[in-house]
Amino acid sequence: MERAVFLDRDGTINVDVDYLHETDKLKFIDGAVEALALLKKHGYRLIVISNQSGIGRGYFGGQDVERLHGYMNRILQRHDAAIDAFYYCPHVEQDGCACRKPRTGLIERAVAEWNIDLSGSYMVGDNETDVMTAVNAGCGYGLVLSGHAVSDALREKYRGHLYENLWDFAQYICEVKVD
Repeated sequence: MERAVFLDRDGTINVDVDYLHETDKLKFIDGAVEALALLKKHGYRLIVISNQSGIGRGYFGGQDVERLHGYMNRILQRHDAAIDAFYYCPHVEQDGCACRKPRTGLIERAVAEWNIDLSGSYMVGDNETDVMTAVNAGCGYGLVLSGHAVSDALREKYRGHLYENLWDFAQYICEVKVD
């Protein structure tokens, strides 16, 4: 079985721009590309799990998200940091679907398609819904401080699972310290 890091996209890999779907607005968070390369080097599958409610709200289409993901991966491939799979939920919260985080439908699909061992895998993101997705799925997790503001209460609640950014998280789970 494979190990994976399930990654939130906006605020974890790239700077969070409301309803990002345009390639010219993509900006990677400092250290994110290097973090993805480190995780791949240590044998983790990289799988993006992302809520994309802009589709359900009619702001853009699924083809726009897929175009952005293709563009991201072309850049990441040059750094040996390509994402293995992108899974996204196109629904709004009111739809009550099984795929919107913190529900686990997208992770379940990835587990089945990639033969993932959840006990050796992690979910990392910048929001409590990412942590809850990991808890609901039964894998490890990290909460990065590079995206959404994290309240003092959440900092206390998830103490021991907080990381400055994806680079910090990757170094921790790969048990390396790179300056």
